[in-house]
Amino acid sequence: MAASDAFTAGVAFAASLLSIPILGVGVWLATQPADSCAPLLQWPLVALGVSLLLSSAAAAAAALRRATSLLLCCLVATLALLLALAGLAAFVFAVTADGAPARPAPGRAFAEYRVEDSSGWLRRRVEGRRRWGRIKECLSGSTSTCADMNRTYNSAQEFFDSRITPLQSGCCKPPTQCGYTFVSPTVWINPTSASSHIDCFLWSNDQAVLCYSCAACKAGLIATLRKEWRRADVVLVVSLLALLVAYAMTCCAFRRAKTQELLQRYKQGYYT
Repeated sequence: MAASDAFTAGVAFAASLLSIPILGVGVWLATQPADSCAPLLQWPLVALGVSLLLSSAAAAAAALRRATSLLLCCLVATLALLLALAGLAAFVFAVTADGAPARPAPGRAFAEYRVEDSSGWLRRRVEGRRRWGRIKECLSGSTSTCADMNRTYNSAQEFFDSRITPLQSGCCKPPTQCGYTFVSPTVWINPTSASSHIDCFLWSNDQAVLCYSCAACKAGLIATLRKEWRRADVVLVVSLLALLVAYAMTCCAFRRAKTQELLQRYKQGYYT
């Protein structure tokens, strides 16, 4: 086996390793409460990561076996997957860049969120009775987001000074403007004259209900998705740049190997 073929296989194998972070970030998103209940990004990432891993590994095997046709097919498939990854990274950046910042709650260390400030695309993906009904059922039944607050904060001041997550801020407590009195993070006393905001009437001390039907909960979910997707996008961009370098090196090594092969054939034909 020529040294150029071994180098091509080595670079292609390195590219397969570089696809693991993409797969890993998809798995990470699938373990987060917000993304597991609103599965929008993680499965495309898992599919892209697995596809890049397989195509790069197949390219390495083809280079070792000097299977030119298979290697060309793998390079074309890898290029298509890299273009898809670039498009997905750009899409995630555009979606997470859309939306207003959180609004500070008076007298609180944490922020609160409004659905009208949220990203248009993400908002459309969580609103709607059927979609939100499934998400709400998932949040209330299969996550410990709100229950964790009761185990963490024991007093009102401790809770007000905390930096709870956007999901907890929107789904696990009534909005500050409602004027409810703190008993525990998920139990509040109704005010004598509540605000006219619809979320104030949707709040319930029932631990299966809380504010899961509130617009604030939708806003908190969207804010959580934006935060987690931004982190994921950093991994996507870094992995994309590394994969593009590895892909260019693989193509150059493949071209050099073919040139050497042609020169070898020419020399053999010339001297015979």
